[in-house]
Amino acid sequence: MSLLKRDRAALVVVDVQEGFRPAIRNFDGVVEQTVKLVRGARELSVPVIVTEQYPKGLGATVPEVAEHTLGIAPIEKTVFSAARADGFDLLGRGQALVVGIEAHVCVSQTAHDLLADGVDVHVVADAVSSRASEDRERALDRLEKAGATITTTEAALFELLERAGSPEFKFVQSLVK
Repeated sequence: MSLLKRDRAALVVVDVQEGFRPAIRNFDGVVEQTVKLVRGARELSVPVIVTEQYPKGLGATVPEVAEHTLGIAPIEKTVFSAARADGFDLLGRGQALVVGIEAHVCVSQTAHDLLADGVDVHVVADAVSSRASEDRERALDRLEKAGATITTTEAALFELLERAGSPEFKFVQSLVK
């Protein structure tokens, strides 16, 4: 485990889709934090990877996130782990910043597979959720015990930023206010 570095990290957005909106606890909060992370990652030239679980049934990535991922084709999948999906590629990055739905299923399996592949995984606690709070909490506990770093949106963005006094700093600061 190490601090996030913008030249080593990729942001993995797992299944933040319309079909989950009615059932997921704090869905709007997850979307809000995911948007901040996507905008920050793009400003800092950190690659963004977006997945969609069975979009025919669960719909597309929510518009709030999709409007900031223009030009990024979502990876459609039916496997739970994004890391096992056809077309998934961290682009040679050794760190993954993972967000999305559901914490105990697709997020967890993605993070566990990435950890098994030697990737330094950071899961953003305020940008993941499940239908039940117990499932979310157990998933975060299991992931931390498996070696993932559990972080927050603001902490992750400032780690990627590394220093103040730049136009990027002002942009990131505006995201977290």
